[in-house]
Amino acid sequence: MTKPDTPRIAWGLTGSGHYLRESLEIIENLPEVDLFVTKAATEVLNMYGIPLKTLSEKRRVYQDHTASSVPVGFLYTGHYHILIIGPATSNTVAKCVAGISDTLVTNLYAQAGKCHIHSIVFACDSEPTVITEAPDRTVMVYPRPIDLENTQRLKTFPYTTVVESIAALKTALNQPLACLNTSYS
Repeated sequence: MTKPDTPRIAWGLTGSGHYLRESLEIIENLPEVDLFVTKAATEVLNMYGIPLKTLSEKRRVYQDHTASSVPVGFLYTGHYHILIIGPATSNTVAKCVAGISDTLVTNLYAQAGKCHIHSIVFACDSEPTVITEAPDRTVMVYPRPIDLENTQRLKTFPYTTVVESIAALKTALNQPLACLNTSYS
């Protein structure tokens, strides 16, 4: 891919349905977003009736098909000015905290940090009780203490902002969008 004139936004989708539709709505309204989709995210998108093909008709979509996460190399060439991971599963958050980069999105997070590229992580498991949308109904979820602890620990990482709601995600997006002369309202 040719280096863009203006750095783009890298957005990682993981296997969470928690505010998935709302996150996709934000993506739809942002300029210059490329999607990085884990295998779990592909499965969850299908469960929620959102074909990956519809996303790839409007955006560049990179899927988790390579062992070395080849698309991550774009971080080193100035293609992206920010990484957003959202919604982020407790599994993804735990891997980021532990330094495990074995999926496309966790590898993006690790390499973004090494490149001093800021990441915004919309953590799903941030409250002791969470009401969330399942594919066919609304459910109550009770994150484990370790999930809540990992969300708190990730907040201490450099070049990382952890948000816990769609409203906080929109607010956090405004600073990096300022460099593109736009905002999310």
